Amino acid sequence: MAFESLSDKLQAVFKKLRGKGKLSEADIKEVMREIRLALLEADVNYKVVRDFVKSVSERAVGAEVMESLTPAQQVIKIVNEEMTALMGSSQSKIEIASKPPTIIMMVGLQGAGKTTQAAKIALNFKNQGKRPLLAACDVYRPAAIKQLEVVGSQVGVPVFKIEGSKEPVKIARAAVEQAKRNGNDMVFIDTAGRLHIDETLMDELKNIKAEVEPHEILLVVDAMTGQDAVNVAEGFNNALGIDGVVMTKLDGDTRGGAALSVRAVTQKPIKFVGMGEKLTDIEPFYPDRMASRILGMGDVLSLIEKAQKNFDEKKLAEMDKKLRENKFDLEDFFENIQQMKQMGSLSDIIGMMPGVNKKALAGANLDDKQLDRIAAMIQSMTPYERQNPEIINSSRKRRIAQGSGTKIEDINRLLRQFDQMKRMVKQMSGKQGKKKLRGMGRMPFPM
Repeated sequence: MAFESLSDKLQAVFKKLRGKGKLSEADIKEVMREIRLALLEADVNYKVVRDFVKSVSERAVGAEVMESLTPAQQVIKIVNEEMTALMGSSQSKIEIASKPPTIIMMVGLQGAGKTTQAAKIALNFKNQGKRPLLAACDVYRPAAIKQLEVVGSQVGVPVFKIEGSKEPVKIARAAVEQAKRNGNDMVFIDTAGRLHIDETLMDELKNIKAEVEPHEILLVVDAMTGQDAVNVAEGFNNALGIDGVVMTKLDGDTRGGAALSVRAVTQKPIKFVGMGEKLTDIEPFYPDRMASRILGMGDVLSLIEKAQKNFDEKKLAEMDKKLRENKFDLEDFFENIQQMKQMGSLSDIIGMMPGVNKKALAGANLDDKQLDRIAAMIQSMTPYERQNPEIINSSRKRRIAQGSGTKIEDINRLLRQFDQMKRMVKQMSGKQGKKKLRGMGRMPFPM
C-alpha cells in the first residue's frame, strides 16, 4: 500500500500525543524529532525534511496549539496542512490549449514507463470526450513503436508513426500536422529515454521541444527509486524545463520519499500517479487527499470517485432497491464483487477509508485472491442456491467446495458473513436506518 511504512510511523507518533491533555515545548520537540526520523526513513530529501519540520515546529509552539483544548488534534491539523503544502496544496491540471491540438511531450529515463503512461493519460482524456493521438517518437528502443501500438489499440487511441524513420523531430512535427487534419485535439509524444541523463538525450528532446512547442512537458519517474527519482526530476527540469511529473508505481512505494520531495525540490507539481498495472490505473494527484491518506484520515472523495467510475448506475439503483426490500441474494453479491474488483486492490480501498486501523487488519487476508475465492464459491452454486442460500445443506456444501477448490469451512464462513450482512441490512431498514442504507447501496460490500 502506498506510504504504508511512513503512515504507520506517523500514526504511532500521534497516538502518543492523544494521551496528553496539554503539550509543553518539550513534548513538541520530541514529536518533531520522531516526525523527522520517520520522514528521513521514508527517503524524503534531507533539506525538505529540515524545512518541513521547521515550519511545523514554528506553528506548533504557537498559541493555536498551546492554548487549544485538543492540542493533539491541532498538531495533526498543522502536519496535515504543511504536508499538503509540501506536495503542492491543490491539484495541478494539464492546461488545455485554446487552439487545438494540445501537445503533451512525455519524457523520462528508459524503463520509467513513458509509453504506458502516455496511453493511460490519453485514455483518461478520451473518457472526458477528447480525441487524442499518440505519436511514436522513440525510434531507438527495440519494439518501442510496437509497444505503443499495442497499448494504443487497448485504449482505443490511434498511433502515428513513420515507418523506417530515425528522425524523431520529423515524426513529432508530422504527428501534429496529422492531428490538425484529422481533428485530434490532443497529441501525446512518446519520446526516447536513456539509462541516465546525457547530452545526446537532452539535445534530442530540446530539438523536439523547439520544433513542436509542446504545451506541457511531463516527466515520468518511478516512485520506487526514491531519491533517485527526485534527482532525475531535478536534472530534467534544469536541462529541459518540465511542467509536471507523472509518478509511476506509487501503489508499491511504502515509503513515499519521492512523492513528498519532488515538488519541493523542482517546484514542479505531480500531475498524475500510476496506481497499478492496468491501463485504467492512473489518477490525478490531489495533495490534500494524499496527505489525509498518509496521516490515516482516509480519502473518501477518491473512494467515491472510484465507485462512481466503476459501478453501473442502473445496477446500483437496482441494488439499492433490493437492499431496502431485503431481497439482496448471492447472485447480486457476485455481481457486486465483479464490479468491486475493477476499483483496485482491497488494501488500496481500505487505505482510503477513514479511521481504519491497518494494524488490526494486519492478519486479515486482503489480497485480491480472497475475492476470487468468494466468486468461485458462488459460481459453483446453482442459480436456485444463490437465490435461496438457506437451502445449502451439508451435501450441497461438499459439492460447492469441491467445485470451487475450497473447503467446507470456507463455504460456512461465506454463508455466515452473508447472513450477518442481511440481518444488518434488515435492522437498518427502519426509519432511522433508511438514509444510511441508501448510501450503502452506492458502495461495494467486501466480505
